[in-house]
Order: sequence, then C-alpha cells, then structure tokens
Amino acid sequence: MLLKGATLVRIDPPALERADLRVAGDTIVGRGPRLRPRAGEAVVDVKGRLILPGLVCAHTHGYSALSRGMPAPPASPRSFADMLARVWWTLDQALDEETVYCSALVAAVEAVRAGTTTLIDHHSSPNAIPGSLDIVREALGAVGVRGVLCYEVTDRGGARRRDAGLAENDRFLSATRSDPQMRGLVGAHASFTLGDSSLAALGDLVRYHGAGIHMHVAEATDDVRRTERAHGCGILDRLDRHGLLNERAVLVHGVHLSDADLARARGASAWLVHNPRSNMNNAVGRARIERFGARAALGADGWPADMLAELRFAHFRAREHLGPRRPFPATSLLEGGQRLASALFGMPFGTLEPGSAADLIVADYVSPTPVTAGNLAAHLVAGLQPAMFRRVMAAGRWVCLDGVPANVNVEAVYERASRLAASLWRRMRG
Repeated sequence: MLLKGATLVRIDPPALERADLRVAGDTIVGRGPRLRPRAGEAVVDVKGRLILPGLVCAHTHGYSALSRGMPAPPASPRSFADMLARVWWTLDQALDEETVYCSALVAAVEAVRAGTTTLIDHHSSPNAIPGSLDIVREALGAVGVRGVLCYEVTDRGGARRRDAGLAENDRFLSATRSDPQMRGLVGAHASFTLGDSSLAALGDLVRYHGAGIHMHVAEATDDVRRTERAHGCGILDRLDRHGLLNERAVLVHGVHLSDADLARARGASAWLVHNPRSNMNNAVGRARIERFGARAALGADGWPADMLAELRFAHFRAREHLGPRRPFPATSLLEGGQRLASALFGMPFGTLEPGSAADLIVADYVSPTPVTAGNLAAHLVAGLQPAMFRRVMAAGRWVCLDGVPANVNVEAVYERASRLAASLWRRMRG
C-alpha cells in the first residue's frame, strides 16, 4: 500500500514532514516525497492529513470492560484494599471464559476507535485461569490490535491458583516468542498480596524467559504499609532481592514511591507507567511523574484505552500541583508507550520510518492555528480528538474506518456484551 500526500508526525521528539509512506506486510518499507506507485500497489491519497503513529496503552485490564455501571457493593469500601476486595476481586472471580473473551473484545474495539493499536494488558480471572491469555489473544486478534499479555499472579486465592497463574504466564511466553502481533510479560499483583516464595517463583520465570515483570507498585498506601509490616522492607527492596527490578520491568502507578525509590527505579532503567484517570477515580494520590524519568509511559488501568484523554488528565493533574511554569512532558509521556512496545516487540514503534511497525492513524485534523514541531504538544492536549481519526492501521491492516472497527460487527459485540454483563453482575452479587 502507498499512502500519498501525508503530513507525517513524530510525537517525540516532535517532528512533522510532508511525505509519502509505503507499507508492505506489517512494516513501513518506504518514506519520501513523491514515491511512485508500484504494480499492484493500492494507493490512498490522504490529501495532506496528519498521519500519527498508532498509540500504545502501556497498562490496562481488559477484563474490566463489562464493569461499567455495575451495582455498587452492599457496603462502601473503607480503604483501597477494601475496595479491591469488595469490587475488583469480586468482579474477576465472577469471570468465565465467555466473559473474558467479550471483555477483551470490547476493550479492543474501544482502543482502535481511539487510535490505540497496542494494548499491554494485565489479566485476572481466578476461576478461569488455564488458557485465559489465549482467549484474550483471540479477541484482540479478531479486532486486529497488537497485544502484550500476562496473567496476574497473586497469593490471595491460595497456592493452587497462584501456581496456575505462573503456569499460564510460562505457557503464553513460550507460545508467543516469535508472534509478530503478540508478546508476553510475567504478571503479578501488588506486593502486599505476594509472599516471598511467590516472588521467587516469579523471578525464576522472568529469568528463564528473559522477560519482564508487569506489576502494580505502590498504587496506594495500603501496598506500602502492608509490605513494610509483613516483610520489614520496601517494595523495591523485595523486587530487587528476587531479580525483578531491571530494564524489562513494567512498574505500574508508583504513586507512593519515595524519592529514593524513584531514583532506584530510574537507575535500574525500569519502566514506570502513569494512570491518572484511575488514580483520581480511586483517590489514591498523585503520581509524581516529574520524577519518573525518561522511561515513563501512559496506561489506562481498565478505563477505555483513549490515550489522548489519559494525556489530558495527566496534563491537568500536573498543572494543578506543579503550576504553569513547570514544563509538562506531554510528547515524551505519550510516546513512552511506543518506546516500550519497541523494546517488547524488537522493532521500532512510533517513528514512521522504514523498518518500523505499520501502526498508524490518519487524522482529519483541521486546526485554526499552525501545527508545528514546536507546538505539537499543545495540539495533542487541546486539539486532536479520536472523532477526527479517519483511518487506523495496525500491523499493516486497516482496523478502523471512519470510527467503525473494520473486522468485527460492533452492534453484535455490544449486544452480546450487554447480555453477558447482566449475568456477570448476578454472579458478583451471588
């Protein structure tokens, strides 16, 4: 395919260039002014529209897609840990294979509508563990998005379920070692739900596969305090002891990491993923993204994977606390997910250069003011909207056209989701 007459956008460092783009398979293979069509090549004239690289959600929970509007628990949670037990752990225990599939399908549909072409997902379904990552993989594949999947290992369901979670991570990592659209990480819940023997087993899995841990870290004070009381040390101390604090680690939230902890995470080149909508909704505090460093990215933590919406929440939250004089790293934070995907898939994401992933957005953005490399951040925060995305491509295939996912019947997906959500909520109450 040849995309003619585009304005190509690099998010960070910001850059704009008028050029054509050639795609073959799942890769960009050519870029330059006035590329000539080849025999048999489809030509799409984008008429000067912006082409941005596909966005990446660096942390989400697709299994929560059917939670929207669910009944409140009988008694109001008294703490963050209580909310986990009364709401989210009740939800994940009620999931079966059908609701796991439908939840992932809805999450992927909403992702492509928002220009998000890669989901780094953290899955949990304690009563349907074996093969659950293949179910999520099938759903994401039906929509056409890329995925990086893991199963959330925890001790809260006992040794049998913990071992099943470890086995599911192990199996999936082996199965996707060379998959161009799917990769795996080693999933873990928060430190306060994991004993030392479980962390040791997670460390063994990380070393065996050369993978990284994908884990909630210091999301709330409950995690920090319970870890210190039970183990006499901090969360990062525990991770380091078991070989989990390294350049492959994906540490999520980090709201209550100390200055020393943040410096330690930066020194280990670990990834830190900011989830502002979730943090605000759960009232757990403000993550100090100004101290996250260069390996920072944005996640949705179960909210729809609209990364421009997530960016706006991050921007406004930072401005509220830091004031307008402190620069906000909008482009670096948004592009962080693409850099993380590059590391996980072993190919460039986010550059739109030859050799990079053919994941992109064609945006019909008509601005009343000039769009330049110098003011791109302002347009990302205050201008661009998913409703302007005319086409979305993932792995070289159109996955969304004029806001409509191209590979699934959206009406049928949502009808099925509504029916399954009602039965899921009944099981939660039971």
